[in-house]
Amino acid sequence: MKHRIWALLPFFVFLVFFAGAGIISNDFYSMPAYVAFIIALFIAFLQNRRMSFDEKLKIVAKGTGDVNIITMVLIFLVAGAFSGIVSAAGGVESTVNLGLSFIPANLMVVGLFVIGCFISLSMGTSVGTVTALAPIALGVATQTGFPVAVCVGATVCGAMFGDNLSIISDTTIAAVRTQGCEMRDKFKQNFFIVLPAAVITIIVFLIRTSSLTASTDVGSYNFIEVIPYLVVLIGALIGLNVFLVLFIGIVLSMIVGIYNGSFTFMESFGIIGEGMTSMFEISIISIIVACMVSLIKENGGISLIIDTIERTVKGKRGAELGIGILVLLVDLCTANNTVAIVMAGPVAREIAEKFGVSRKRAASILDIFASVGQGIIPYGAQLLTAAALVGISPIEIIPNLYYPFLMLICVLLFIFFRPQKGGRD
Repeated sequence: MKHRIWALLPFFVFLVFFAGAGIISNDFYSMPAYVAFIIALFIAFLQNRRMSFDEKLKIVAKGTGDVNIITMVLIFLVAGAFSGIVSAAGGVESTVNLGLSFIPANLMVVGLFVIGCFISLSMGTSVGTVTALAPIALGVATQTGFPVAVCVGATVCGAMFGDNLSIISDTTIAAVRTQGCEMRDKFKQNFFIVLPAAVITIIVFLIRTSSLTASTDVGSYNFIEVIPYLVVLIGALIGLNVFLVLFIGIVLSMIVGIYNGSFTFMESFGIIGEGMTSMFEISIISIIVACMVSLIKENGGISLIIDTIERTVKGKRGAELGIGILVLLVDLCTANNTVAIVMAGPVAREIAEKFGVSRKRAASILDIFASVGQGIIPYGAQLLTAAALVGISPIEIIPNLYYPFLMLICVLLFIFFRPQKGGRD
């Protein structure tokens, strides 16, 4: 199929409408993201007149039926259910107050980042980590007076750290498999690139929160109300499936809420339903994005990016940078770092072999650049989930995402200044 630059038009239409409306009105709530995406999807349907509308619908249906999309939507709904019931049972407030009774208020934001790192390493999913910690981040903001965006930003930063390194993360597995290297080799290579970014992120959050006034008025807590969150966090740390962890959390929250008189058995189902309803918008957005990406891919937009990068690569360092830019651009268009790695991986391997880039190095660069993109785009699952759970705009979170930007700086330094070694792994 002939490549056409206009295949990417729907993506740019979304950016113009969503970001443009926010900039003009100075309010990023002025245009809901799903409205901008619907407009972009309409543009995608108008393209490629050689295909009938029914044929385009079949392509869209196939895209929305992808296992990653279905899994993501189900996680959103279960996450909303858990968030609603655990809050109603008093779990969030008690958990935050318990934390504040042991940890100084000015260290709570750093604590969110560190805990997020450990949970995402163990769970292997950044969305699952955001789901577990975002309500706590909101509680920390409420109790300490720190901006919600700062607390949630720390949570997302921690989630992206582990997602990029966890040996059970789908992005890590995809990077290793497409490049044909050993998991332990990729982990070692990756760890030493991103560790400086994580350390600097901790320092930045310490400096950032030290200049803010934190409340020292710690409220009371009921340890029984903390149990559902402890079970969820421990389950995440030991690597249980995200669905199993959240279902256990929902059941325990129901028991605790009924026990302490927060709600009755029948009322609990209404609360769970309200929690799921709060995630309908993000679920619809995910489906619309999948529709749009399917048509962009069918019209040659993704393959145009891949072929352009492949043709312009020169030299070993250029090859490494090309691999990074390739997967970053694909991620920006697909809003899914795993899909981006799977799509760009085979081409990245060809580039790596042609220019003598080791397999572990190529896998590491693939995963890091994909995580950078996924960690900062306002229409990605991570920021959309965090924003939906705490009730703010994804745009407000971006200025506080220090880790993804520092990760980008570190990987660029790694590419341009680390001594090059010959041979392949």
